[in-house]
Amino acid sequence: MRFVRSSVSGMVLAALLAGCGGGGGGSGSSGTVVQPGTGTSSPTPAASACTLRARQDWILATMREWYLFPETLPASLDPAGYTSADAYLDALTATARAQGRDRYFTYLTSIAEENAYYSSGSSAGFGFRLTSDGMRTITVAESFEGGNALQAGIDRGAQILAIGTTSNDLRDVSDIMAAQGSAGVQAALGPDTSGTTRVLRVRDANGSIRTVTLAKSDFTLTPVSSRYGAQVLTDPNGGGRVGYVNLRTFITTADPALRSAFATFKAQGIDKVIVDLRYNGGGLVAVAELFGDLLGGARAPTDVFDYTSFRPEKSANDAVRLFAPKPESITPTRIAFIGTRATASASELVINGMIPYFRANLGLVGTNTYGKPVGQVAIDKSACDDRLRVIAFATQNANRQGSYFSGLASNVEASCAAADDLSQPLGDVREASVKAALDFVAGRSCTPIGGTGFARLAAAPRELLTPERPSTAQREVPGLF
Repeated sequence: MRFVRSSVSGMVLAALLAGCGGGGGGSGSSGTVVQPGTGTSSPTPAASACTLRARQDWILATMREWYLFPETLPASLDPAGYTSADAYLDALTATARAQGRDRYFTYLTSIAEENAYYSSGSSAGFGFRLTSDGMRTITVAESFEGGNALQAGIDRGAQILAIGTTSNDLRDVSDIMAAQGSAGVQAALGPDTSGTTRVLRVRDANGSIRTVTLAKSDFTLTPVSSRYGAQVLTDPNGGGRVGYVNLRTFITTADPALRSAFATFKAQGIDKVIVDLRYNGGGLVAVAELFGDLLGGARAPTDVFDYTSFRPEKSANDAVRLFAPKPESITPTRIAFIGTRATASASELVINGMIPYFRANLGLVGTNTYGKPVGQVAIDKSACDDRLRVIAFATQNANRQGSYFSGLASNVEASCAAADDLSQPLGDVREASVKAALDFVAGRSCTPIGGTGFARLAAAPRELLTPERPSTAQREVPGLF
């Protein structure tokens, strides 16, 4: 992910590696500034610029100029057959999507909404992350500080049993899912607007059942939890002290939190680290680069973090990012990255960037990652509050490894299969993925991802609940409601 806001109105260059059916994204960071071309803001008056046909024409021109896979675009596609700009864009990317190269990574979003999220983590919701077994149950994977869910005592491991607008019209989640699937649950939770109120029947992690009235409100997402996001763990099996950091999302406010965590690790002489990115859908490249630098205390300023390559006509924008160790950087001997299919984008960029230097001393723990080794330019049509994020380049690590569209499990030299154990808090040494990560950094044996016994260890897979058209926050924080 490389994000650069140009000084030229209407153009943002973004290397965006988010996932989980979405695109992720952001702005701000170092990198190449691209001058505007055919995809820049239209000079026509706002009224005519924002008709459906004008927006569709702008989308097509931008795609023809920037798309990384131009050979997959239709030779012609009549916009008249599509009732929305989103539907037209999806039709343009259908071939690349069928090939697994653009799984809705190219999308249209709101400039204002996206800027608010990346600068501060601002969004509206109950403040929890939900996961589903796809059949009967909805479980809270995580609750966020500042959100109303946590203030109501709803936290990891709690099950949402029923949803209603009042206590008189509660519907069992199992019935909703049987009739409408996960989309029905999303609809029952209501729009993501401040003030939306729902009544929930909840079974807490301790087994007690209660009814809670919960309102959605604006809150600021803390990228590193103040409860468990950064800590020094003591391995109960004699492996010593291990640094643990859990990053929820790559936004601007993660910078000081990460620096503080690594300063603590450095002061305590920590040389083994667990990086928990199990739910991290992506975000700003500046934060991904910082993360690499903090883990790269042994790196020389000539060492490559990643290569960025555009299509041949845009090769003037190709870039190489070198490591730049910081005062807080540490020199790990072993690193365990906890990942799931929700781990995408900037998360994968960090992992891939470290592979050449740690090799078998780097382990992927949990399950395979999402798979998004490509990034976007983001072009604004400001009169319409439209930001079009277009897949425009690919990324590779120092060994020129990229193209991990099926995830990183086949790229890493070492891995340990583990479940996402909702019965234990995040960052707890008893939690299955943390336990496996401790085993890896201590040099103890484990079952590799995809190896014999993997299906048993990763039993009962769950997926984070994600709308078909997620907001910016939901793209980068999968499962957020």
